[in-house]
Amino acid sequence: MARADFHLVNETDEFEQQFRLVMRRLAGGVSIITAGHGNDITGMTVTSLTSLSATPPRLLVSINRQASSFALIERHRLFGVNILGSDQHGIADRFSNARLKGGQRFDGIEWIPGASGVPLLGHSLATIECEVEEIIERHSHGIIVGSLLNFELSPRLSGLVYWNGQYIEIDSDSDLDQLAEVSVPLAHVR
Repeated sequence: MARADFHLVNETDEFEQQFRLVMRRLAGGVSIITAGHGNDITGMTVTSLTSLSATPPRLLVSINRQASSFALIERHRLFGVNILGSDQHGIADRFSNARLKGGQRFDGIEWIPGASGVPLLGHSLATIECEVEEIIERHSHGIIVGSLLNFELSPRLSGLVYWNGQYIEIDSDSDLDQLAEVSVPLAHVR
């Protein structure tokens, strides 16, 4: 690998900026993490979601402990995962907009409370309701281990990926995007 224009120094700020550039080369699926109940709800755009195990079904998400979503997840011990489709850039932007707070992020967006009460976004590729199994606090973030309670899967086959500072659409079957979206319940875990 060529290293011509890549220079790291020991100064912390410079090193952290370079690290951010390195991590932008790792493509990540775009999801919205939602939290709260009733009128006290919020959400945030993440690419830090990954599966931990299939047996038992567990996932991980890393969230800055200063984020409003973290406080609600820590308090209620529940959260929602909304995996976004290729046509949902606007929702990803909305939930990463620092000027919008809490419930404002949901204004004009179709959503319902899940069985656990957490908000779930309409038209997502998949939605998952999780109970917090553990929160591991490291540095500025909390690594949240989620135990799956419920999930639903859309028949759509498209995805939204964040790579190198931009959204990339993955749409393996554009014909399905033209069909009416019908949510197919897959499972209730427990």
